[in-house]
Amino acid sequence: MKFRLIWQVLHRWIHRETLADSPRPELNEPSKDLSMINRRNMLHGIAAGVGSTFLPNFASAATSTKTGGGPKRVIFFMQNQGFDPRTCIPAGMKNSGSLAGVKLPEPIQALEPFKERLQIINGLHGKHTSPSHSAFFGALGGYRGSDGVPPSASTIDYELSKVLPETLLPHLCIGMDSMENMKGKPTVANLSASGAGQPIFMHSNPNHLYEMLYGGISQGDIRSQHEARSGMFDRIEEMAAARGSTLPTPDKQRFNQYVQGFNDINGLRGRLGKVSDHLRNFAPKVDDRYTNPEFETDWHDVNLDLGISALKSGITNVLTIGSGRGEIFGAWKGLGVEKQGHNLGHMDQPDNPIWIKIRQYNSRMLVKLMEELESVPEGSGTMMDNTLIVYTSNNADKQHTNGANWPVMLLGNCDGIFKSGCLTQLDGKRPINALYSTILQTVGANSKRFNMSEQMAAKFDSGLSLIHISEP
Repeated sequence: MKFRLIWQVLHRWIHRETLADSPRPELNEPSKDLSMINRRNMLHGIAAGVGSTFLPNFASAATSTKTGGGPKRVIFFMQNQGFDPRTCIPAGMKNSGSLAGVKLPEPIQALEPFKERLQIINGLHGKHTSPSHSAFFGALGGYRGSDGVPPSASTIDYELSKVLPETLLPHLCIGMDSMENMKGKPTVANLSASGAGQPIFMHSNPNHLYEMLYGGISQGDIRSQHEARSGMFDRIEEMAAARGSTLPTPDKQRFNQYVQGFNDINGLRGRLGKVSDHLRNFAPKVDDRYTNPEFETDWHDVNLDLGISALKSGITNVLTIGSGRGEIFGAWKGLGVEKQGHNLGHMDQPDNPIWIKIRQYNSRMLVKLMEELESVPEGSGTMMDNTLIVYTSNNADKQHTNGANWPVMLLGNCDGIFKSGCLTQLDGKRPINALYSTILQTVGANSKRFNMSEQMAAKFDSGLSLIHISEP
């Protein structure tokens, strides 16, 4: 088939090495793990990652008479292997209440100065997502997920990108993993989706992501590679559009999706090029951590910097961070953690030195996100005043879990829309879908039940906890 050539070029582009590496792998068939995902949607996935209700009482009602408020941007931070509530709930707290006067546990101690912006939610569930090892797309989609299974619907981060203020790149996903995995598979799709069978890919190699966002304003090798690939994509799009008309109808439909994917990527490069002077104010400095990292955490750190720069520059309003990339892998040797991957999920997290280091590292990243956004004026306040950060896991509370408890931390109250400085203890009868519906309603979207039919809700959602406009 003629569209096989397009796939091979795309596959070569996806699996290119870092700027410092020269060897190129030989191309044969598409890899099995990528073929599990609907390949005809892959380019769209890359481009998309490049574009009176019963609700729990952790937010103010979207139908409130309150003017203003509501997030202008949302960040999802998904740590794999589970989020044990004992690592975030202060000792002795069993019920909903204020965090004032209590000390945050050691794993999230870095958030202590920001406690008044923090809401810890305990008692949501995701039993319907089958989260043991990972719920994959179901963690942000609120539906059953599994390894190698395509998404059955869009995810909350993508849905938010459609209703938040328009940006050049509506939705950016970055993934953090072991160095071997990030180099071997610089783009993977496990967490986000724009629809059924339409995954959105995470970017893990910061050299590739920097080139995509800032290649047009760079110098040296980055600029040369950016121009070379831009020309290549233009030629492929022209060639594909000209030759696709001779294919049989079924093949032509798939072929046209590849062509549209290249069109989307070329369009993004063009849009970024038009605001190059603005982007120069936000592009991070490229240093040895990009081209010669000592540990995988060097790439984790610069990927975070790129995500922050995309938010501050206004390139995107939705950022999804996958620490462990939604799977059971991951490495943090830069923190002094020698164990990695699946074995980390077999450890009890509370009072575990390894998990304390990983969660503290997460918390420092959350602090950096807040401080960077706090430094940028917006309206009568700062960008952080209009930002919601959602921290949780794609594994609910632990690696081998039935999803009966799915802890979440929210940072930012968005002008009082979300309660903060408190623990909200729920009864385990409300699904994570209820949280996602609440967030959608705060940005003006009409969402009674996010990705949950009435039949499913009858089994998995009590729908009894009415939302209140403000704290007592």
